[in-house]
Order: sequence, then structure tokens, then C-alpha cells
Amino acid sequence: MEKTLPPIPVKRYFTIGEVGELCGVKPHVLRYWEQEFTQLRPMKRRGNRRYYQHHEVLMIRRIRDLLYDQGFTISGARNKLQELVQGERDRRKAGEVPLEGVEAIEIDQEEFDAAIVEDSTVSAVAQTADLSQLLHLRRELFEIRELLSVGR
Repeated sequence: MEKTLPPIPVKRYFTIGEVGELCGVKPHVLRYWEQEFTQLRPMKRRGNRRYYQHHEVLMIRRIRDLLYDQGFTISGARNKLQELVQGERDRRKAGEVPLEGVEAIEIDQEEFDAAIVEDSTVSAVAQTADLSQLLHLRRELFEIRELLSVGR
């Protein structure tokens, strides 16, 4: 079932339909996974509309990989995700502040960089600014975000 997933666009919120397309699963599967994986909590707005953030899309991709590609059961995938989150918490308590955290599971730097380059709004900015400066600034912002999230 090795299917190449599209790059995740650079935007703050994604609808359930967009997430389904980005992750290769149907919306009813996403709603079911919300019940099974407590780490998955999309924001809900009017009419119970779900809005997912970038880190949740990455988590859904991780769940999909565990279930569909690696053959985990729901329970096994839940335990594996919990291990990853606990390992990240332990590293943070030990004073390690990674650039790529588990809650952001796993922001795939190459995928995110590619999405930045492909995104039309960013590419318009990239025409007037040096792309390497933008990427450097983005990495610094991720570091700041990680530092701020340690206290949560």
C-alpha cells in the first residue's frame, strides 16, 4: 500500500476533507481515529466543523503509517504513539530540546521545506527575499516554538 502522499501546504488550519486527501484516508476514518487516539484533537468550530493543524496532519500520517504500512493494530499503534510522546517528554526533562519534536511528529524538514518552496504565497515573497534567509528564519522560529512548549 506504498502510496506517495502529497506535500503538506504551508497553512495554519486544514479541513477534514483536505486532511483526508493529504493523508490518504477518508473523513469517517479520521473521525474514528479521533476516538481511538487521544493525542488527535482537532479544533472544532461552528456546526462541529473540524480544523486540523500541521502537527495533527503529521500525526495522522504517522498513525496511517503504523496501521496501514507497518501492520500495527489500533491498540499497538496507540501504544507506539504513546511511547514516542513519552520518549520526547523524557528528552525534554533531561534538557534536550530537539528541533523536531514528537508533538510536531515529526515535522519532516525536507517535506516542510518543499511545501514552503511550492506554496504560492511564500514563493511570491521568495522572489523578493533570499530563500535561504527565509528557511533559516523558519528554523529559528521552530526552535523558539520548541523552547516555549517545554514549559507546557
